[in-house]
Amino acid sequence: MKSLAKDTAIYGLSSIIGRFLNWLLVPLYTRVLAGTGEFGVFTHIYGMTALAMVMLTYGMETGFFRFINKKEEQEPMRVYASTLYSLAFTSAVFVLLCILFINPLSSSLGYSDHPEYIGIMASIVAVDAFCTIPFAYLRYQGKAIRFASLKLFNILMNISLNIFFLVLCPRLEKTHPGLINWFYNADYRIGYIFVANAIATVATLILLIPVMLPGLRARFDMQRLRQLLRYSAPILVLGIAGVFNQTVDKIMFPFLFEDKAYAASQLGIYGACARLAFVMMMCIQAFRYAYEPFVFAKNKESDHKTSYIDAMKYFIIFAVVIFIGVMFYIDIMKYILADNYYAGLQVVPILMLGELFFGIYFNLSIWYKLIDQTHWGAYFSLIGCSMTVAIIVLCVPRFGYIACAWASFASNLLMMILSYFVGQKKFPVAYDLRSALFYGGLAVGFYFAGMLPQIDAMGWRLAYRSVLFIVFLAIIYQKELKVLWVRH
Repeated sequence: MKSLAKDTAIYGLSSIIGRFLNWLLVPLYTRVLAGTGEFGVFTHIYGMTALAMVMLTYGMETGFFRFINKKEEQEPMRVYASTLYSLAFTSAVFVLLCILFINPLSSSLGYSDHPEYIGIMASIVAVDAFCTIPFAYLRYQGKAIRFASLKLFNILMNISLNIFFLVLCPRLEKTHPGLINWFYNADYRIGYIFVANAIATVATLILLIPVMLPGLRARFDMQRLRQLLRYSAPILVLGIAGVFNQTVDKIMFPFLFEDKAYAASQLGIYGACARLAFVMMMCIQAFRYAYEPFVFAKNKESDHKTSYIDAMKYFIIFAVVIFIGVMFYIDIMKYILADNYYAGLQVVPILMLGELFFGIYFNLSIWYKLIDQTHWGAYFSLIGCSMTVAIIVLCVPRFGYIACAWASFASNLLMMILSYFVGQKKFPVAYDLRSALFYGGLAVGFYFAGMLPQIDAMGWRLAYRSVLFIVFLAIIYQKELKVLWVRH
């Protein structure tokens, strides 16, 4: 258990720290890129790569863990070899097809002027997909520190190269142009983001070679691969539906407007402001790393449902505190962005509430995981995707990017409600709805109390909201103290 706790902390912290460090690139991008349009291109392309990543891994990471840990598996390295060679083949075919059809592909996506963007990102996502299996093998071996070190190396190298290309090179061009003129083009700003990512990805691949060697030396087994593919197919559907639901707004947005420059500009504003709501997403991710091991361990105990009830309540408390904290201090947090992005700040509370609903949905999802009916997760995700697409197609051309935020809000709310009611029939858990409604209502009340008064001086406005925030925390503390007193 000590080993599990240590590894969970390492994996979780490395992921969260990595996401946070990448998040810190937003201030750089919004200030050095040429207007909101270039950030829109960045948002669009990375939205597509997130979906491509799920398709190119096709559930094999989960399949790897399932089969390599089977008691009856006599030759685990064959499982490693089969998954490794399978992803190597599909990733290579993907890159080859993208290169062969680079011109029609880039034209259809709206990047005929820069087809290399698509080529570079296709190569990056293919290598990243292949690397999921060596990283999975490190987790299988229990080498959490090495896993985390390689992940953080990739991120820190990417950040360093971004700073080099976007900050240092423009300065050197003015002071010592001879040093960089042979490779640097000042007009290729956004392209250097992709180049930096590609270099970091290749460097990580090279460092993973010693990890791959045992799998490359083992014998590929077609029969095991067929078993892996049969097992992983439903996971692929669930993964595609889940990621598509999170990225479809960014993928579809440019295709809903005739004026492509306007679409890129608006998507840039939306994508940058959505990064402020990412704080809630990071907190949910931290919770997920701790919660899943907790759930499956508690399921063996007689009072496991009481633990699920408490976990849900404290997650909601945790999430509403994050929501109020971000919104009350949005006047400070907005300086992460350049001022030409401020028009999109209205999407932040909507997106954060959508993420809160998704976090509750994740908590509720324990029922179909514990009774081995994961197909329900696919159903909910597909329904959520359908609602998201419908709202985007019908409302974005008329209302703009604000409709994307409401689509995420409505979709996550619907999935949460469906999971709750179906779950109560399949695996009843008496969640504390009274507390959930109390804390939800309390957060909404304090949100409007803090945001509606027009206080022009930012100092006084922040002071007023700080007092409200302290009162908000004090109410939660007093209520939970009473609950603990009654219990004991």
